Amino acid sequence: MGCFFSKRRKAAKGGAQGQEPPAAGEEKPQYSWDQRDKVDPKDYMFSGLKDETVGRLPGKVAGQQFVIQECENCNIYIFDHSATITIDDCTNCRIFLGPVKGSVFFRDCKDCKCVVACQQFRTRDCRKLEVFLCCATQPIIESSTGMKFGCFQYYYPELALQFKDAGLSVFNNTWSNIHDFTPVSGETNWSLLSEDALVQDYVPFPISEELKVVRISTDAMKSIIPITRGGRQKSSEESCLAVFFAGDYTTANARKLIDEMTGKGFLLVQTKEVSMKPEDAQRVFQQSASDFIPLLEKGPVVALEFNGDGAVEVCQSIVNDVFGGTKVFVSESKASASRDVDSFYNFADMQMGM
Repeated sequence: MGCFFSKRRKAAKGGAQGQEPPAAGEEKPQYSWDQRDKVDPKDYMFSGLKDETVGRLPGKVAGQQFVIQECENCNIYIFDHSATITIDDCTNCRIFLGPVKGSVFFRDCKDCKCVVACQQFRTRDCRKLEVFLCCATQPIIESSTGMKFGCFQYYYPELALQFKDAGLSVFNNTWSNIHDFTPVSGETNWSLLSEDALVQDYVPFPISEELKVVRISTDAMKSIIPITRGGRQKSSEESCLAVFFAGDYTTANARKLIDEMTGKGFLLVQTKEVSMKPEDAQRVFQQSASDFIPLLEKGPVVALEFNGDGAVEVCQSIVNDVFGGTKVFVSESKASASRDVDSFYNFADMQMGM
């Protein structure tokens, strides 16, 4: 049985089987695979670096895989979207990773501080990693200790489009819902970073001339990812669910409501973007389902959970005043709000396999 390479060698000698080689002066056939850009693996790798600041600017990775390995005391910035990233045997590094379509996998790393956005996040045999994370699925740690997590908080102008190119929603972030594959009885392998932790104190802005051109902000109000409370203790027993349906301004409307509610002192606990079927609407929206089922065909919904005394009443008032012409589901009463939140997020977690 032949192999691909042996066939190519034969073709190189005398043309494809059953064909005459091109005559002198005759133009050689061109094939699409001959015209693709050649990929140099070294352009998508940082390896064996020490005491350096390195990175890739927007557009320089463009969805390729990337490898970071055996780096020590380095500042590393990937200001672009990628397919997958593996980080192996790195020590005392500060790392920023733009949106990753697939997985980010840390192995045998220690004393690193990171900002990461990805579909899947996993660590194995790591020690003392501090991570500001956006992860669409449940983050997993394995044989790792001293892990600390906070909510992704970052902005630069190209970041929103990079999230889209990576197929990630800015509203799907389970940063604090950590699963420990190897728990130890009586010990905690992970915890949450302090609420007042500042990203730039962990991963400073780059100082190299090449990378300083990226216009970065870590201001919470500018963050591409809404800052959520996640698994931290709620301040009140009252929560409120607000759901925006697909349309031209869904993202902008959701962000507007977040600004209005947090500006009044309410906490944004969690957000979610997910597709719904009519039977899902019956379970979540109950008596109001018939009003919203026709809207589900337009695309996924964006759901927000707010917490604080009076959240339901204030949210209803804002929706009526600011979004009068927009279909929005808001918990009808304080009594039904907890049920609404639980019903929606239980459904959403099942949809996303968590």
